[in-house]
Amino acid sequence: MKLYHCQGARSLRCVWALEEMGLDYELVTLQFPPRVFDKAYKEVNPLGTVPCFIDGDVTMTESAGICEYLGVRYGPTPLAVSPDEKEYGAYLNWLHRSDATLTFPQTLVFRYSALEPEERRQPQVAEDYRKWFLGRWRAVEAALEARDYLCADRFTMADICVGYALYFANTLGITEAMSPNVKDWWDRLTGRKGFQRSIAKDTNQ
Repeated sequence: MKLYHCQGARSLRCVWALEEMGLDYELVTLQFPPRVFDKAYKEVNPLGTVPCFIDGDVTMTESAGICEYLGVRYGPTPLAVSPDEKEYGAYLNWLHRSDATLTFPQTLVFRYSALEPEERRQPQVAEDYRKWFLGRWRAVEAALEARDYLCADRFTMADICVGYALYFANTLGITEAMSPNVKDWWDRLTGRKGFQRSIAKDTNQ
């Protein structure tokens, strides 16, 4: 298995999942954005984005999908929720919500507050999407009011995928996302050895 990654990018979800599962893999860390700094990377992933995950003849580029794949392909593992479990639907919903609903607005905050050259930055766009993210983050706060993890009464890939959205929020300085119940959840996540190994790999490349 090989994972193409950029420091702090959505591919961190996949590093975290691989570390939690104890799987052997090769990590290739690129400078962000790789489509600018490594033109040859487009031969690997024509999108020029990370992650790009290769497992034999399988190539995947969606971080939450890669986490789901790992849980099914290399399970059984408590990190995945199976179809015969009561909260299977909620589990899938959190996996997809993590990127489509939560990380998407964050990427626009990042782009228009930091990534673009100064003359192309758009403070109003960044602020609008910051508020958009926070509005959708309320569902996470509500889900954690009476439970330690998002679903199935245990730590799962859903916590990894949504947890990355909080990691990114912290990077962007969106401090309003850290309510007391979210902070307790975050402390549980960051206390895990799998998370700590993934951060060590993320920062040491």
